[in-house]
Amino acid sequence: MEIRWSILLIIMGASLVTFIPRVLPLIFLSRIQLPEWGMRWLNYVPISVMAALVGQELLTQNGELSPFHNNLELFAALPTFIMAILTRSLLGTVMVGIVSIMVLRFLL
Repeated sequence: MEIRWSILLIIMGASLVTFIPRVLPLIFLSRIQLPEWGMRWLNYVPISVMAALVGQELLTQNGELSPFHNNLELFAALPTFIMAILTRSLLGTVMVGIVSIMVLRFLL
């Protein structure tokens, strides 16, 4: 098997570009003590990222805002969110989401 050096360099560069933004903050933040307000602020980052990803997926189709009257994913998200809030069960939430979208696609 022949190794192309250009492909190897691309893979090494891509891994370096992926590795550096993940490791540098870890190295930097492990040596300093963050204030309490900074730690509280960082607690909201995962929730914000998840909300942005889910919101974009639910409200847009093909890069444009989708109309609400025929947005099946948005209607399926309602019982899914209710399940998530009431039970805080990942498995139950995923199951309700899958069943909701399945039923809506079957009926409509």
